[in-house]
Amino acid sequence: MSTPTGPASGLPVRMPRPRQPGRHRRPEPLVAPEDAPALVLAVPGTPSSATRSLADEVVSIARSELPGLDARIGHLDGGDEEFPSLTSVLAHAAEERTARYEQARAAGSDVREPDGPVAVVVPLLAGPDSALLRQVRQAVMDSRVAAELTDVLGPHPLLAEALHVRLSEAGLARADRARLFTVATAADGIILASVGGDEAVQAAGITGMLLAARLAVPVMAAALDQEGSISSVAEQLRNAGSQQLALAPYLIGPEIDASLVEEAAKEADCPASEPLGPYPAIGKLALAKYTTALGIAPQQPQSTPAR
Repeated sequence: MSTPTGPASGLPVRMPRPRQPGRHRRPEPLVAPEDAPALVLAVPGTPSSATRSLADEVVSIARSELPGLDARIGHLDGGDEEFPSLTSVLAHAAEERTARYEQARAAGSDVREPDGPVAVVVPLLAGPDSALLRQVRQAVMDSRVAAELTDVLGPHPLLAEALHVRLSEAGLARADRARLFTVATAADGIILASVGGDEAVQAAGITGMLLAARLAVPVMAAALDQEGSISSVAEQLRNAGSQQLALAPYLIGPEIDASLVEEAAKEADCPASEPLGPYPAIGKLALAKYTTALGIAPQQPQSTPAR
């Protein structure tokens, strides 16, 4: 939203201090433009203290990456003060922006009337889920607020990294393939479990290829919400020679009841790792969606190379 000579699109920008000369100068940190739209994290699933804690960690990571960021949380199935709905959060953001403008005018400041989106809505979803995304779009429409809706977080190499970490935490994969030790329970075939039907399985498959490159084992995506999908993929992996399977949820966490992952692991007769949860990459990817939507994208987050 800014240019080297000043603000663009009507958004004032906190101008950086003069940069120090020399090869070893530190890069100036990016800060959120003044009066920039809010980042509103759209959280699916039944609201709970655990869900709220997860969302709080995600927005905390985003704020740490972009000082001055106005980040908020809206629940798709919320509706009270503790778990505000996405619609109410958007409406409140619009009211606050109008109030700031009116206060500035009353104080005699020469300010422009705010325009552009009030918020950028980022769905807290690793992959596409048409039903949940319809719910997000409907909530935005119901708010009658000018808001921009971004795509879901994946596929992305950082999500492959996060899946690798969750598998290693569960003892189902080595944290580093180059180290001279083994994990007795390391899987030789991974079922990447997604929700959202065929479209979600195809998108998960892209991240699955990146995960396979990290682990040097076959990875196949399956749908938790399609009957027989998990067992079918498990059979394919075993027929291809995999003996120790593991199920890796390609989920942030709130999207579905945790019992579905447990049932899927039983169906495939294999252990499962934890969902992605508030892994740091989730907050960074949410912020990347926001900054890209506004045209103020910092350097894209990079994953740790597989070794």
